[in-house]
Amino acid sequence: MSDTFSEPEEKKTVSNRIIFHVDIDSFYPSVEIRENPQLRGKPVIVGADPKGGRGRGVVVSCSYEARKLGIRSGMPISRAYRVAKDNAVYLRPNFPLYLDASKKIMNLLRGFADKFEQVSIDEAFLEVTEKVDARYDKARSYAIEVKTKLESEQKLTCSIGVAPNKSSAKIASDFQKPDGLTVVPPDNLKSFLAPLPTRAISGIGAKTEAFLESTGVKTIGDLQRVQGKELVKYFGKTGVWLWGVANGLEQIEVKEKSMRSLGAEHTFEKDTADRAEVLSKLQELVDRLHARVHSAGVMFRVVGIRIRFAHFQTFSRENTLPTFTSEKQIIFSEANNLLREFEKKKDKVRLIGVYVADFKTENGAEGTSENLESWV
Repeated sequence: MSDTFSEPEEKKTVSNRIIFHVDIDSFYPSVEIRENPQLRGKPVIVGADPKGGRGRGVVVSCSYEARKLGIRSGMPISRAYRVAKDNAVYLRPNFPLYLDASKKIMNLLRGFADKFEQVSIDEAFLEVTEKVDARYDKARSYAIEVKTKLESEQKLTCSIGVAPNKSSAKIASDFQKPDGLTVVPPDNLKSFLAPLPTRAISGIGAKTEAFLESTGVKTIGDLQRVQGKELVKYFGKTGVWLWGVANGLEQIEVKEKSMRSLGAEHTFEKDTADRAEVLSKLQELVDRLHARVHSAGVMFRVVGIRIRFAHFQTFSRENTLPTFTSEKQIIFSEANNLLREFEKKKDKVRLIGVYVADFKTENGAEGTSENLESWV
């Protein structure tokens, strides 16, 4: 499925770059289906154990077949079970499997790029301006080449947005899913963006969308007609960025970032005062985090926790170890020790998280060239 947007000539944006945003379709379920083809065509839900509708936790991800039933990421697993019943396949997340798949995918994508930036476990930006001689007809063919090689070598599909900047490329990749390709040349960018709802802009959540609607702004086209100084008045410096995104003028560089921390966190479906439940979840988070540490091939020297209580009081605590390590048990013991500071606090816990930082690669070099998402 692909589309190229065209219209009569209009004033060009200042950008002559060509950016791909590559988003692997329904990543966790797709990897599970790749490993077990008998799941193909079935509603697959990756997340907590539903326990016949009594389970706690949430849907982490789901296949497009599950989405057609009304299942969504972040939905309580108990509600997902009420919707899908036994018509769906429920799987616990296998993070080592997903991280291994991600590493192979990102290595493949990196080979297509002039500049590369991984932004999550299943998404990346590729600047390909030089690869395609700054031509959008060649960019479309090149994107098909990326999709073909990904499907051939990794047995996975992706959706690609092609545009003059990162924010527009990401919006374009969301335009047609799954297995989509949307090409938006600079001359057509503002008209492509105009009819889309403001929430199509990454970073605009429910509250910002509601505020904008209260001012009469429902679409990106409405936003294009708002003067920049008004957006700055509403949002401060973020208003400058928002104006640039709406008008197709955002110019943020595609740049591979070094990894600053790796972590995992969980928001409880209901705030809890049960320490055993918190510790059980902490152990699960440590297991997930350690898989990511192992996949990244790093050692760490800092272990930290984040805890949020019922009234949204949030605290972070960390400890620096005397030496670098990659041991899972050290993560848990250090995190548990840091958690003890809050034992006497009577408020219920809303969120618990654990992270590691200050990395050294296993070959001894400090820092890391891996660019994994910091939190999952």
